[in-house]
Amino acid sequence: MPQTTITLAAIKQPEIYLNVPSVVLNDPTIEARRRKIFQGMAQQKLDSLVVYADKEHGGNFEYLTDFIPRFEEGLLVLHKNGEAVLVLGNENLKLAQFSRTPANVVHAPWFSLPNQPMDTSLSLSEVLQQAGLNGQQRVGIAGWKLFTGNNDNNTSLFDIPTFIFQALQAALTCECELLNATSLFISPRNGARIINNANEIAHYEYGANLASSAALTALNAVELGKTEKSIAALLAAEGQANNVVTIAATGDRFENANLYPSDKQIQRGDKFSLTVSYKGGLTSRAAYVVSQADELHAEVSDYLDVVAIPYYRAVVAWLEYMHVGVKGHEVYELIERVLPKTEYHWHLNPGHLVADEEWLCSPIYPASDIALSSGMLLQIDIIPSRKGYAGASIEDTIALADESLRQQLATLYPALWQRISARRKYLDEVLNIKLHEDVLPLSNTVGYLRPYLLNKGQALVKNQAV
Repeated sequence: MPQTTITLAAIKQPEIYLNVPSVVLNDPTIEARRRKIFQGMAQQKLDSLVVYADKEHGGNFEYLTDFIPRFEEGLLVLHKNGEAVLVLGNENLKLAQFSRTPANVVHAPWFSLPNQPMDTSLSLSEVLQQAGLNGQQRVGIAGWKLFTGNNDNNTSLFDIPTFIFQALQAALTCECELLNATSLFISPRNGARIINNANEIAHYEYGANLASSAALTALNAVELGKTEKSIAALLAAEGQANNVVTIAATGDRFENANLYPSDKQIQRGDKFSLTVSYKGGLTSRAAYVVSQADELHAEVSDYLDVVAIPYYRAVVAWLEYMHVGVKGHEVYELIERVLPKTEYHWHLNPGHLVADEEWLCSPIYPASDIALSSGMLLQIDIIPSRKGYAGASIEDTIALADESLRQQLATLYPALWQRISARRKYLDEVLNIKLHEDVLPLSNTVGYLRPYLLNKGQALVKNQAV
């Protein structure tokens, strides 16, 4: 099979879309989510399900309530009879009335910030009994990890705070079986959250558009002498909360163990990394701060041929291979063929699912027989590493949608469909990347990679077949 030819060419940049209205999850979507979880509980023969949340790990909780407990912990307790109870700290009690899943509420001041009032004579185990946890035979706990490298959930490990786990054990005074039930939400094979309807895709496209628009704006602002902070300021979009740490890093990263944009100034020849992510989409880029190859340091002057082009070839292969029905192991093996791990030292899954979290789970791993399905949101996430060289990065988000889902999106969200169609046209006509009809770019910058950041008119493209 002939190798795909990649060249650096003068092309126009992709369009970005500013001031796009966000899409609220509608009541039928929330009800469908609720139904999926209760069906999963019945399949696992659970009497009750305890869903844990904090600011970093609130996605499963938010899936049903549409909010997170911010700076406190929180629990959503679901019983097989359909009853729901929220267990909340001091400053989140007021949010219970807004939960999209109707729920009673009990107060757990232990979930509050240090030294806030502890106005209760009850123990936490007694509060959990007020939430209906007493006498069940089989109770699931949903944290945020599956504790395995594939789709099988390890049901004997738990990732919630010890004080909550011990209180649960004390509340459930019978010989209750406790098991990790996180797979109900995020198993890459059958988790409730891995498939999105048209309303959910529109909801999440807002974040993918926002991140990619901000990222391209920031890349266009990269100039010698500017600070990391000045570039990072352009990544803060519409007051939305990021779901990963924002990166705008020039030169060597993590100096003085710093994770955040600093006052360091951009210099010619620097490595440069940029990442921004909101619900539904992350955009990341890594390249060099030069205009052309002869401005690179001598030891990395062949960066284009050694790193950037082989990496871009793998991304093109990934994009053109994707469609509904592809098995996870097929994608993994494709990247192994095109960008051998032994040479390029990538080690994470070459692609994963996205939702409120930047990384939900991944059906792409060796021997995975999981078929990629209509309604999945996938992030391109192939991270090459060649010693001594800067990385190359082109992380962005796509959706998979069969004909029925595509028709729903076009009918219900015509402005969204127009953006998707324009992105597909850019990939086809400018980058020469031929997507399957199932593949819907949610990020504006899918397939767009500038290896030399000071040359804003050139990017890598796939050569057209003769």
